[in-house]
Amino acid sequence: MDDSGNGGRSVDGDEDAVPPPADFRERAAASDPAVYERFDREGPEAWRAAADLLTWDREYETVLDDSHPPFYEWFPDGRLNASANCVDRHLDDRRNQLAIRWFGKRGERRSYTYLDLHREVNALAAGLRDLGVEEDDVVTLYLPMVPELPIAMLACARIGAPHNVVFAGLSAEALATRIDAADSEYLITCDGYYRREDAFNQKSKADNARIRAESELSAAVVVDRLGDELAVSLGDDEHEYDALVDAHDGETVEPVARDATDLLFVMYTSGTTGRPKGVEHATGGYLAHVAWTTRKVLDVRPDDTYWCAADIGWITGHSYGVYGPLATGTTTVLYEGSPDYPDRDRVWDLIERNAVSVFYTSPTAIRSFMKWGAEYPESHDLSSIRLLGTVGESITPKAWRWYREHVGGGDAPVVDTWWQTETGAIALATLPGVTPMKPGKVGPPLPGIDARVVDDEGEPVAPGESGYLTLASPWPGMLRGLREGDERYLREYWLRGEDGWRYRTGDGATVDEDGYVTILGRVDDVINVRAQRFNTGELEAAIVDADGVTEAAVVGDDDGRIVAYVTTKSGVEPGEGLRDAIADRLTDAVGDVARPDRIVFTPELPKTRSGKIMRRLLEDIARGEEFGDVSALRNPEVVGEIESTVKDSGAQL
Repeated sequence: MDDSGNGGRSVDGDEDAVPPPADFRERAAASDPAVYERFDREGPEAWRAAADLLTWDREYETVLDDSHPPFYEWFPDGRLNASANCVDRHLDDRRNQLAIRWFGKRGERRSYTYLDLHREVNALAAGLRDLGVEEDDVVTLYLPMVPELPIAMLACARIGAPHNVVFAGLSAEALATRIDAADSEYLITCDGYYRREDAFNQKSKADNARIRAESELSAAVVVDRLGDELAVSLGDDEHEYDALVDAHDGETVEPVARDATDLLFVMYTSGTTGRPKGVEHATGGYLAHVAWTTRKVLDVRPDDTYWCAADIGWITGHSYGVYGPLATGTTTVLYEGSPDYPDRDRVWDLIERNAVSVFYTSPTAIRSFMKWGAEYPESHDLSSIRLLGTVGESITPKAWRWYREHVGGGDAPVVDTWWQTETGAIALATLPGVTPMKPGKVGPPLPGIDARVVDDEGEPVAPGESGYLTLASPWPGMLRGLREGDERYLREYWLRGEDGWRYRTGDGATVDEDGYVTILGRVDDVINVRAQRFNTGELEAAIVDADGVTEAAVVGDDDGRIVAYVTTKSGVEPGEGLRDAIADRLTDAVGDVARPDRIVFTPELPKTRSGKIMRRLLEDIARGEEFGDVSALRNPEVVGEIESTVKDSGAQL
């Protein structure tokens, strides 16, 4: 990322840099700084180290086929099966080791050894074949965080049927759209699931989706999650999951060898703006990249108990809740509930009881933990934690330090990671046994990732200047294309310059003298105020830096003024004093022009099911416009409170 030839990884003299703990470095999976030089020297060939973590049915010879950019193919002459790499190959050494520990909303527990997992994956794979699922048929999975979801993913992969996981909280209309877009003829869903105290009828949503969808499903499989609490009727083409698995119990299905370039799964972006995009990931490059980063970046080992808190309905849950940890042969924790249900110490209780050693969660969750108070993690023994990770959005230095101090015991490495649904796996992060950490900065690109922050002309920006984050060379976990075709793939993601193709991430960023990147947020998260353009991420980071603040969202109203929506820590009384402190902080960080015209204090910010703040809705409220249906939000009840506060106009500065 710079001209130093070392990728910008020297941080000598930087007072913000936090070096890796010496005892951690001694045992880290990646502890040799020469790994960066090797990738720089060898180029794509260095990714053999990732592919060699897998078991191949036919060994690859070519690492990267770049003959038709930007349609790149990784390990194109190799063949493998993702299910066999996540299950079968571990049986000789760890068949009795736990693969999955699941904790349900009502206190239920289920555990699967690798042998148990092998047995049920095979039974379901045989059952799906019996229903007519063949190689390359897309199977849609519409399930909450229950063990049947990863089992279904692995069963599909076993028979060469790509899966299309749809987040369980999405509507019937969203499900229908994704079934049609994926050309899917098979569905696996459930009767219902719990959200806090309430049971929700998932089968009803699935039935409505089938009515709406243009595609006609050949068969559906229904998991019994709620038992006697919700009775559902099954149609002639619908089959009970347990009965299907029991009918094929003990059968073995030979894993279908897939070309490395064959489709493993399609995942649709959340669709909060524009038409959802069907991101396609190939089997070989994707699995190699997630296995390598699980091992080298998150430092996960087979003897770990590892917890990625993301829902499997999103890419983080795919890559680092299922495929990464299981390919690595570790024990992965799945949790169905909310972090504050039934109590605000639920997360810390699970970590203590299960001796979780690596914990990977989002800055959104960390801000909630901060708001609830340090007394909750501090009331539990979290000494088992060896490494902490964050993913999903930028983390502020304050949240980073709180996380490390109160959850990581003050010395655990905190690996901040940047990546996307489209990148498939982590692209920017520190290597915890090699690279110093900088709170609030995601870090340099990983070895083999050519990340550049550029201006409108595609030229590198000066250190500290904002620009656009791009990836200037291919990487193994990259999307192989979009379900909607090559034209949209090219239009959405790729720019061609004098030095070749560049992938547009859509994120704004800055980079410092050492090559460490700070993510500013989506480039379309920009407001125009007083003839100035501001990135909302930059403004929000400054607000959150004020004492007592946990989270913020900034929008512009129809008069071109800044409106800030702010949540505070538990026990902090919002008032004029805090308003002034926030305004002063923004003025100090950005300038007088960024001083907000209104600050609205709210207990929560409206968010999608995936945890993204709905700024468009907040903008509508600020402008006094109709904002439509909010039922798809995670917390729709807060919208009315915010609207009342704004109308009362007690938020004026």
